[in-house]
Parts: sequence; structure tokens; C-alpha cells
Amino acid sequence: MALDIKKHRNKIKGSKPNFNLVPLIDILFVLVIFLVVSSSFASGEQTDSGKPESSQSQGPSEYYLFPVAGLEKVIVNSQDMSSLIVDNSIAIHTKVIDEGDIQIKAKDKTIIITTPSGMTVDKAVRSPT
Repeated sequence: MALDIKKHRNKIKGSKPNFNLVPLIDILFVLVIFLVVSSSFASGEQTDSGKPESSQSQGPSEYYLFPVAGLEKVIVNSQDMSSLIVDNSIAIHTKVIDEGDIQIKAKDKTIIITTPSGMTVDKAVRSPT
């Protein structure tokens, strides 16, 4: 069986190369998504405890809202402050957040707070109205 080389050459000369850009674009999008997801967006310095520095902007509010689904009990320094709960949430002072200890027990629907020294229980939490 003889090969027709002349016919094959003419066929190759007459055709133009086709480049499929779809796989290239797919790979580029995957790389861009990987870089965006893996990059760190954290800014600002943090202390050893992982909490932000108190000198950083904490916002204009002195109290921050802590919502817990079905919140029933708030205990501050072993005192029950559950009467301050409104709409399953409680407002906690920023000094307590920065220097105190807050334990949220979602299963028990309880927040247990230990205030920093010198802070009264009444100042540590308030009703989020």
C-alpha cells in the first residue's frame, strides 16, 4: 500500500491551526480564584491573645450586641442578669470584650461573663434597647 504524501502535504498547507482558548481561560480563572481565596485580608496588629488592640477603632459604641438563638440566661460574675435580655440578645461593654472573659454556650442558651477588675456588673451588660 502506497502512501500519498503529496495529498497529505497539500492538506496540511491548506489548513490553518485552531487554538481553543476555553481551557486556557478556565485555568486562568481557577488560578485567580485560588489566589483570592488563599490571600489574607486581615489588617491591623493583634495581641498574643488574638484580640484586637484596644487602641484600634472599636466603633463609636460603648456596647456591642451579642445575639444567641433562644438566649435564656446571662450570668455576670455569678449574678443572674437574664432580665436584660431583649430579642435573644444582650449588650456587652467593650472593656468586657477586650479585657474580660465571655463564654457563649449555645446548647444551654447561656452567656457567662467575667468582668475585668474594677468593673461593676451593672456597667458590664445592659439591655440592647
